Amino acid sequence: MGEHLKLGFDLLLWTTHVTDEHWPIIERLKATGYDGVEVPMFEGTPDHYERLGRRLRQIGLGATGIGVMPGGGKSAVSPDLAERAAALTHLHWLTDCTAALGGTLAAGPFHQPLGEFTGRGPTADEKARVRDVHKQAAQYAARQGVALSVEPLNRFECYFLNSAGQAAELVRAVDEPNYGYLYDTFHFNIEENSITDVIPATIREINHVHISENNRGVPGAGHIDFQSVFDALKRAGYDGWMTIEAFGSALPDLAAATKIWRPLFGSEAEVYEKGFKLMREGWDRAR
Repeated sequence: MGEHLKLGFDLLLWTTHVTDEHWPIIERLKATGYDGVEVPMFEGTPDHYERLGRRLRQIGLGATGIGVMPGGGKSAVSPDLAERAAALTHLHWLTDCTAALGGTLAAGPFHQPLGEFTGRGPTADEKARVRDVHKQAAQYAARQGVALSVEPLNRFECYFLNSAGQAAELVRAVDEPNYGYLYDTFHFNIEENSITDVIPATIREINHVHISENNRGVPGAGHIDFQSVFDALKRAGYDGWMTIEAFGSALPDLAAATKIWRPLFGSEAEVYEKGFKLMREGWDRAR
């Protein structure tokens, strides 16, 4: 991933589809000090992302992509072969868009459609299906120089992948050098007994990090002990992206999906300015 930790900000705070109208926001993130942005990939074509990537490079910003497993006939856990084939095609599209953007990594909960449940945990068959789909997806992504980072979510959003242990097990099963999992403080604050113990235990499988407060608001305003997270990541030798993910109530669809029913901050600027300071100073202090 390169020798230096990189600080990013996820544009999902504003939109699920980045266009020229969002450029002033991107310039403010650059001025704040961020190394790059995480670009939502929920629609669009590779050429759209190629144009965006060119503009990002002109102002010296790096990028990663973020996507989901959309459902509607596309699911890596499905017993239906056609649905799994469509899931793989979707992951190819996500990879193509990320490569066009000039992004090094595509992340997200692309194992199962969000909010769908079977009433039990993942079965051995489901694990095997996701492993097979993701192995093929990772091999395709490797040819384009893109890494994949699968994201475990808390139990209220999915059933297939909830914990660091489950995520590390999947990564080892897929067994491709460009495939890892996304460590996210918001989800693990719900699922793990210790959000820091899982870092040294699964550092070989972690290839992306989301910094997100316990209520999805301003990082540092809630109860998560981020300094201990920075300490553990630095001690473990992590050197990828550390990207803030926060959500507001501006986008009705996204607010409904992320269950944001009240304002969590005064302004978006508060989120990216305070969040940057928290990460920059916290990482520099980490030992």
